[in-house]
Amino acid sequence: MLRPGGYPDRTEEHDERGTTMTGVDPGRLSDQQLMKELETIHRTRHDTLLYGSNDALRAHNDRMAKLEGEYLLRHPRRVIAASRTRDGARERDRGTSLTELGSAEPERVKPAR
Repeated sequence: MLRPGGYPDRTEEHDERGTTMTGVDPGRLSDQQLMKELETIHRTRHDTLLYGSNDALRAHNDRMAKLEGEYLLRHPRRVIAASRTRDGARERDRGTSLTELGSAEPERVKPAR
């Protein structure tokens, strides 16, 4: 059946009332699209936290967790900078320079199981 204007009537197929729109499923994004989404959500995080409604913050948290989870699934052996670990933070507190910690050459850390 066609609606006025010649559009097909598919309202029952896409009735999403009562659901929250959270964007494209992260698993369907290309690597480039995923990185762009992550950059955007991290850039908007501070303003959402400070000025967003509770619903906006909840949606932001959910979307960020899904995007970051997808990134971690795709990159389980991502490069970890020694300075971004607990040991690296302790060394920094003791006055060791970041160069000594190897921040210029990140180490590979085995993924957690």
